[in-house]
Amino acid sequence: MTKLSVNINKIATLRNSRGGDVPNVVQFAKDVQTFGAEGVTIHPRPDERHIRYQDAYDLKPEVYTEYNIEGNPIPKFVDMVLQIKPTQVTLVPDAEDAITSNAGWDTVKHKDFLVDVIKEFKNNGIRTSIFVDPELHQIEGAKEIGTDRIELYTEAFAHQYGLGNESAIKPYADCADLANTLGLGVNAGHDLSLDNIAFFKQNISGLLEVSIGHALISESLYMGIENVIAKYLQKLK
Repeated sequence: MTKLSVNINKIATLRNSRGGDVPNVVQFAKDVQTFGAEGVTIHPRPDERHIRYQDAYDLKPEVYTEYNIEGNPIPKFVDMVLQIKPTQVTLVPDAEDAITSNAGWDTVKHKDFLVDVIKEFKNNGIRTSIFVDPELHQIEGAKEIGTDRIELYTEAFAHQYGLGNESAIKPYADCADLANTLGLGVNAGHDLSLDNIAFFKQNISGLLEVSIGHALISESLYMGIENVIAKYLQKLK
């Protein structure tokens, strides 16, 4: 069974656009878990333009499923994760001014840095995942740095699948197969949606978790969050 982790960044974006505390991100996290989500994902950025660092602390006692914190491991981020000790930390090499994540790690070039960061998290009992492009040598590099899991960056798949190109799944399937062989867990995320999630799931062996935010929240504007979560869970069976 592939777990669904709901990324709630967009809820924080909506809150921040008006000021105040509506919608309340903590209550939303509690609700999506009640509706069946098996995890909550947040991705705080240095400018706190959506999820704030304080949100990360406020959510800790309320996330009773899996708590996944994503981000670039700058010192402030590392300190926060070590204090909160979420279920999983997903390392993403996004620039401070990036609108959204747009590339995976070069696990070969940044090996020494990532080895040190991952060791620190694992010493504190936090499962680690590395955001990577679907390239076999990056999966091999991920094994070398000691991460527990990889998260496949799925934007390219989602774009090509939307154009009718189902063969775009192949590099992802190959990378998942290699990761499984190497003993790495496989997560995935970015632009996955109700339109493409079933096909992706069916073709990726050992898919443990998907984190979905933008599409899921957008779909919920029309169908309602409880209904949309139920649809994802059905497609992920």
